[in-house]
Amino acid sequence: MKRIVSAFAILLIAGLPAVGQDVGKDDEATAEEGFSLLEEGAKIILRSMIDEVGPTLKDLQKDFDEAMDEMGPALGQLVEMIGDIRNYHAPELLPNGDIIIRRKSPAELAAPEPGDEIDI
Repeated sequence: MKRIVSAFAILLIAGLPAVGQDVGKDDEATAEEGFSLLEEGAKIILRSMIDEVGPTLKDLQKDFDEAMDEMGPALGQLVEMIGDIRNYHAPELLPNGDIIIRRKSPAELAAPEPGDEIDI
């Protein structure tokens, strides 16, 4: 990471015009060249970051796929068991640390939610 920051700083300094130069047409060309160098430097830095992070991301994708292969059937069963999430109240944290999710009663399911319009 230090190499990347150092390379970026060098490219930034190289792209700046020298102090005390007169501004003219040559300086505009130099400024454009400096911006071009900065753009190339940024591309190099981003490519190197992608090269460094790429294998890690591929490993994470592989691990995630394996976890989903293992957990997929259990999650499917859980979704079938729960049904519609609107049939439940928000989770509650009890003083002992337990988390409970209460199912709504049939009367609560029939009543309109606050803010919902009622057709007359």
